[in-house]
Amino acid sequence: MSSIAVEVRENAGKGVARKLRAAGRIPAVLYGQGRDPISLDLEPRGLERLLHDEGHNALFDLSGAASVSGRTVLVKALQRHPVRGDLMHADFFEIDAEQTITVSVSLHLVGTPVGVAMDGGLLDHSIRELELDCLPGAIPESIDVDVSELHLGETLHVSDIATPKGVEIRTNAELGVVSVVAPRAEAEPTVQATEEGAEAAADAEGAAEGAADGDEGSDG
Repeated sequence: MSSIAVEVRENAGKGVARKLRAAGRIPAVLYGQGRDPISLDLEPRGLERLLHDEGHNALFDLSGAASVSGRTVLVKALQRHPVRGDLMHADFFEIDAEQTITVSVSLHLVGTPVGVAMDGGLLDHSIRELELDCLPGAIPESIDVDVSELHLGETLHVSDIATPKGVEIRTNAELGVVSVVAPRAEAEPTVQATEEGAEAAADAEGAAEGAADGDEGSDG
């Protein structure tokens, strides 16, 4: 299992966080297992590499500080800079291999719907992640969803998705995940609208001529 080196910090606050970031580190907090939260700091590039290589639900051990070394965690939340996207803060959750946890897992659509390939429909992907309950060692990287049999006007719901053994879906079963919808047709002008437009144009032209006549009369 991968590991991330951390240090335990005694001080907190915005000033401390700014100094950490100026030194190339970020603040973090460890939660879970009935203990009080523990303030940490770490070098963000290692965490970025781990999440890139293993996904946002990756399990990893903490190392470095003796008081937390060897604890297995996953990322609970990340705070990033709103413009640059740099990591600014991380929350970790300590896990127990024997206790079920709740995680969000992305959906991976497989295949091309019949309604798209044959009928020219459009794929409307409404839900891109599911909340799941499972043991830490059973967290799937993603959930494959076969959409190849979807016809025009049909919707695949959360209840239609199969999950691996030991994984239960928490997301509302009645929600639609993906649909095949008809493309929006461009509205064509109706005869009535065309006639009304012509009448409006004629009225505007008459008003303009009347105004012009009035101007000519005032010159005298």
